[in-house]
Amino acid sequence: VTHSIPACIGSMTINGKQLDNESPVSIFAVNKCYEKVQDGTFFDGTGFAALVREGYKVRSDVNISLEFRTTAAHGVLLGVSSAKVDAIGLEIVHGKVLLHVNNGAGRITAMYEPRGTNSLCDGKWHKLQANKSKHRISLIIDGNLVHTDNPYIQSTSADTNNPIYVGGYPADVKQNCLTSKSSFRGCLRNLVLTKGQHTELFDFSRAFDLRGVFPHSCPGAEH
Repeated sequence: VTHSIPACIGSMTINGKQLDNESPVSIFAVNKCYEKVQDGTFFDGTGFAALVREGYKVRSDVNISLEFRTTAAHGVLLGVSSAKVDAIGLEIVHGKVLLHVNNGAGRITAMYEPRGTNSLCDGKWHKLQANKSKHRISLIIDGNLVHTDNPYIQSTSADTNNPIYVGGYPADVKQNCLTSKSSFRGCLRNLVLTKGQHTELFDFSRAFDLRGVFPHSCPGAEH
């Protein structure tokens, strides 16, 4: 066996002597254990997950769905870019969810702002869907739809060729459709990208780069 186990291990003794878990000589990719956990992936606010090493091609249509839980008012959710201007980006800024798309002619944005005292940063799960269909974009948050007009109707394809970055991105990576550099702190689950008849559920444990991301469980809801 050459890979690590996604589990919690405690109270280990060797020859009757209890090992001190609190002050290890060295440590790598080990997080603390939580008494209450939920399904999902925990992002500790310092890093990102990188998926599809060979590059994800958004092109004319994509539907992104995910669930998130956070108490932070800022954080990158997802970005796919290109070496040019073509890109898509999903982020939380000042407690609002923004979907940015650039098909090459200019960036357009759909923004969801919670009404009244309703907050998306309340530590509870929220369901998000972001849709790009040629030049049209829309967001559905907890069943509430927002969409935006696009003056660039001739430009329909986001010709991206970079990995999908979730929860943040490396400092040396350009993201043309994200305004925030803040890494997401909280939990994500059920990330699905759909193109036509092809639906792909992404497993964060299979990401080719994980930094500050713990793919197998989330700590129980924060109070």
